[in-house]
Amino acid sequence: MTPRSRLGLLQVCAAGVLWGTGGLVVTVLNNRDGLGAMTVSAARMAIAAIALVLFAAVTSRLGDTWTTFRDQPLTVALVGVGIATYQGLYFVSVLMVGVSVATVVALGLAPVLVAAWEHLRARTRPSWREVGVLAAALVGLVLISATAGSDSSAPGDRPVLGLVLAVAAGLTYGATTVLGHGLAQHVEPISLTTGATAVGAVVLAPFFAVAALSGDPVLPASPVSLGLLVYLGVATMALSYGLLYAGLRTTSGSAATVATLVEPLSAAVLATVFLDERLPWTGVAGGVLILAAVAALGRNQEPPALPVPA
Repeated sequence: MTPRSRLGLLQVCAAGVLWGTGGLVVTVLNNRDGLGAMTVSAARMAIAAIALVLFAAVTSRLGDTWTTFRDQPLTVALVGVGIATYQGLYFVSVLMVGVSVATVVALGLAPVLVAAWEHLRARTRPSWREVGVLAAALVGLVLISATAGSDSSAPGDRPVLGLVLAVAAGLTYGATTVLGHGLAQHVEPISLTTGATAVGAVVLAPFFAVAALSGDPVLPASPVSLGLLVYLGVATMALSYGLLYAGLRTTSGSAATVATLVEPLSAAVLATVFLDERLPWTGVAGGVLILAAVAALGRNQEPPALPVPA
């Protein structure tokens, strides 16, 4: 594995770690200020879009961002819509079937689908080593997710619909990764992240109106909570997706979806440290399996060349 590929894998892992902190922040904002998950998601995307536009302006990249959107408007828009749609489908699925099932189905389905797509396009078969890495990562995800979902419950009134939404979330996540991977090979990560995030912010903006009309809080009242919301947008959205698309320049989409499975591991560790949740041996074993799978990716990982979607 080349140094650039190793750096790309580390960038994707860093994005996963940042995403893992998002669950803790959302929990705190819900407990402190009563903010709903979709309201927080909309605010997160809007703050990220503003931060990225300001960063692009300061670093003289606004022109590059506009050029990227002008040259690939459909692809950039689809990536942005995909990011927003995945979040919505996943959160609604969690409410219907619980954290454990939603996480396993949504995050577990994506690497399988992306790997199948890459080999189908290249007309190759996965090696036994690739199958073993993917299997280890998925088993680890199941163990971690079972740990995270052991103390949480869902209403369970429409479990079939919740499962369908989790599958749709996994499909959306995988498709967005494939689209983002193809585009990241030819455009600057900041330009792609800025354009896609701006589109996602527009897609999620109506949730502000829904919350306001329902009488629910739209923004936190305390400075501490507002700071947490800004962190959520800047770190877990703007920075993390910038890292993801930078990593996708030298990392295959299937490897990236496996590497981002450090997200539930990061969330479990943070919940243990800050929320006093107990991490049983199954969770530890799942974390070890995920880390082992990511380490195995770094030994010999060559991203296949995927065509840029039209």
